Amino acid sequence: MVPDSIVEAEGLGRRYGGRAVLQDVSFQVGPGEVFGVVGPDGAGKTTLLQMLAAILTPSEGRCRVLGEDVRRRASLVQARVGYMSQGFSLYDRLTVAENIAFAADIRDVPRTDLGERRAQLLAMAGLERFQDRREGALSGGMRKKLALCTNLIHEPPLLILDEPSLGVDPLSRRELWKILDTARAAGRSIVFATSYMEEADASDRVLLLRDGRPLAMGTPAELRAGAQGRVYRIGTAEPASIERELAADAAVISFQRRSGNEIRTQLRMARPPRISGNAVTLIEPTEPTMEDVFTVSSADAAPPISEPHAAPPAQQMGASVVVAERVTRRFGAFTAVDRVSLSIRAGEVLGLLGPNGAGKTTLIRILCGLLAPTEGRAEIAGFDVARQSEAVRARIGYMSQKFSLYPDLTARENLGFFARAYGVPRTEFASRIGWAVARAGLEQIDEKPVGGLSGAIRQRLALACAIVHRPQVLFLDEPTSGVDPLSRFRFWRLIAALAADGVSIVVTTHYLEEATFCDRLGLMMDGRLIAIGALATLKADLGLSRGSVEEVFLGFIARERENERVT
Repeated sequence: MVPDSIVEAEGLGRRYGGRAVLQDVSFQVGPGEVFGVVGPDGAGKTTLLQMLAAILTPSEGRCRVLGEDVRRRASLVQARVGYMSQGFSLYDRLTVAENIAFAADIRDVPRTDLGERRAQLLAMAGLERFQDRREGALSGGMRKKLALCTNLIHEPPLLILDEPSLGVDPLSRRELWKILDTARAAGRSIVFATSYMEEADASDRVLLLRDGRPLAMGTPAELRAGAQGRVYRIGTAEPASIERELAADAAVISFQRRSGNEIRTQLRMARPPRISGNAVTLIEPTEPTMEDVFTVSSADAAPPISEPHAAPPAQQMGASVVVAERVTRRFGAFTAVDRVSLSIRAGEVLGLLGPNGAGKTTLIRILCGLLAPTEGRAEIAGFDVARQSEAVRARIGYMSQKFSLYPDLTARENLGFFARAYGVPRTEFASRIGWAVARAGLEQIDEKPVGGLSGAIRQRLALACAIVHRPQVLFLDEPTSGVDPLSRFRFWRLIAALAADGVSIVVTTHYLEEATFCDRLGLMMDGRLIAIGALATLKADLGLSRGSVEEVFLGFIARERENERVT
């Protein structure tokens, strides 16, 4: 064990009955260190953090936190750490100030210190103006910041944060990390769990977890160095033919088509992908991202690439299938969607980005015929969403973030239910279900209840259920939330195949990396569509020659706020 370590874990594991959910985890966290535990849903992150917070008792191994054994001195550990669960543990009927006062009271913060500490935390979180607002009326990002404040009020030496930015837009995520940077500068150690791979860069060291076992551990630079030479970018005017060659190369783990006919690929070994012909204009190694690092670290567990269905060559985008003209929706005096106009062509993938509360979900509900616009009009495949909602719903598919599957039913029973709900003729059940299963990349339909399937399989099954009636338009609400990068990459291959079939696709996501897989992006803020276009066009509009998607996202929001200030 390292002297003066804040956290010392050795051979840590946890079992439930005969099932191991975490095994062989060893690491130390030093004073003032930020330690990231990175992995998809089901990796064991929450179990690990709850053991560090002395909420769960380890089944095996040893663990000391702040010098105390988590088995024998659990109450002392619990009193000294700041633990923020995914569920916040806030009280929605209390105001911001009352939640902080309550947290201070149960943590025995001296009343003489409360006023000054609360003022500092509210200022740091930008919540001064909202201290009299009830917690239940706050946005998701503001609730996250309040939860951090309640865990900082007793000035703990160690913060343990379980997915602090889950479901939070990139702008709020950046604000959260400013608070954490301030806490770190004050000398606090931080252990946080996340499924957002890019957040690993905020760590001094990173533990990658998959299926309850460590994949790799080190500094972000060390982990990237281990993936050098195994990630390539390929430029081509014939992406479909290049993808077929990559799929046939056993050394290729995964590949993704980016906007502008560029393909990024990850390999099992440090060598270029084997591509024949003259279709390649560029092939070169590129700097690995943390998503690339996780993918190549998972190479041993990655099955060979199987194309879900013999997709036709990518076609030219057709006529507009989705049309919205100055669509507005008000709830009383509040305007949720403000004069939005857009069109989406057959075979086009449109990514909707925006802060929490920007109006994305309300706009999708209008386009799905579930909510009538207050003003303006919208059509799906020529049918008015307000006056012909039944015809609209027969032509759309919808996959929610939580997948909307029935966990007690089998995969086949779920498919049958959705086929009936979408009005598929009974005589076509077998053929439609077979097509949807093939298109969703499900090699076989498991006959056990869906609740026992892996997240990646449930994700593909949810897609199959959403397309079993062969919709013209598919709405995907954060379809890859919480899944590992390899599953995410392969899911986007399914989306590309559907788009090649001519399906119009609207995707919302907080993974900004996924924006590069879309044909166009729509950026929303305060109910307005503040920008729409291809990523290259949006960069040019901001005067960016390169720049990340996050820089584009934040650039348009900053410009919009400046315009509001001037006017």
